Amino acid sequence: MAEEDKSHPTAIEYWFRIMDLDGDGYISLYELEFFYTAQLEKMRLLGVEECSLLDCICQALDLVRPSADTKITLADIKKCKQPSLFFNIFLNIQKFLDHELKDPFSNKDGETPLSDWDKYATREYEDLIADEELNKQYEYEDDFEDEEEEVALGNVAKSAVETYTNPASN
Repeated sequence: MAEEDKSHPTAIEYWFRIMDLDGDGYISLYELEFFYTAQLEKMRLLGVEECSLLDCICQALDLVRPSADTKITLADIKKCKQPSLFFNIFLNIQKFLDHELKDPFSNKDGETPLSDWDKYATREYEDLIADEELNKQYEYEDDFEDEEEEVALGNVAKSAVETYTNPASN
């Protein structure tokens, strides 16, 4: 759940504890660099253009606007309007890239953008519907196989009855 909705207060606390490697109550620039290094490796594997460490840290600091210049507190992240984006920069490169590549004008006027949780629930619901449709298709195909088996069994039974009732004809 914390992966799908990083903006929930409990998720914010969870991810903050993950990123606060030394447990001092702050996410330092060193800790940001540590997680950036892991994301950089994933960017290389995906073959996408790499973001520099400086760009990622600047974006993160612009998002969070920490009270101290070089360290981020839990309170700073809780005040942030997009905590999930902050965490995704350093923890989930795929979600970060999805955010970076989305069309800023894709929201229709007047529509409230979906939360991370709503997006997750929508994806899961669509997957469930797709699975049900697939199961219906297999059940439909199984019905034909059952009919073919019944016809074959009927022919075997009919042959056995004829053999039993007319043993001389065989």
